[in-house]
Amino acid sequence: MTIRVFGLTGGVASGKSTVARRISALGVPVIDADEVARDVVLPGSEGLAAVVAEFGDVLAFDGSLDRKRLGARVFADVAARRRLEAILHPRIAAETARRIGELEARGVELACYDAALLVENGLQRAFRPLVVVALSRAAQRRRLMRRELIDADEADRRVDAQLPLEAKVAAADIVLDNEGTVEDLMAAVDRLVADLRRDAPPTPNDARRASSEGS
Repeated sequence: MTIRVFGLTGGVASGKSTVARRISALGVPVIDADEVARDVVLPGSEGLAAVVAEFGDVLAFDGSLDRKRLGARVFADVAARRRLEAILHPRIAAETARRIGELEARGVELACYDAALLVENGLQRAFRPLVVVALSRAAQRRRLMRRELIDADEADRRVDAQLPLEAKVAAADIVLDNEGTVEDLMAAVDRLVADLRRDAPPTPNDARRASSEGS
């Protein structure tokens, strides 16, 4: 059977990581886009060599990528950021495809692709169904302030720097509404995974609504 890979995304402090951990605990392999992005620029990798060739001295003392130094060069420079994306995105896509192929070769039938920027990068059609972990802006702001020990203004800046959750919800097949307890969220994820394993649509009033104080 061909492997089915569904997508998982959300916003900062929305609870996406909590959901990803539960999915993994239920035995569904999770491909973490952030982990893939780090791996393609590990010391000695072709990706890191390409970044250095393009941007110069962006290495830390131990030979790893100094992300803060690189970020300072590309953050406010659109052209530089696009050059970096041209280096990284094809390698990230190739490594993701390799990992999916490896899972399929092992006979895995269901996997999850976890990516904060899944919708922003236009990948929602590639990973179906698309699960979005969502909550109100007020709850998102409150949880971010508590988690990062920041004030309301800084929390607003971080939330505003991302694609609005409403836009991600509009692209979703399944929405986990994360406004209440961890227990409710875990139960909803359990039902969602069970439905996906049966290749059935999620239960509308259960898998689509859950809650948590997770991050």
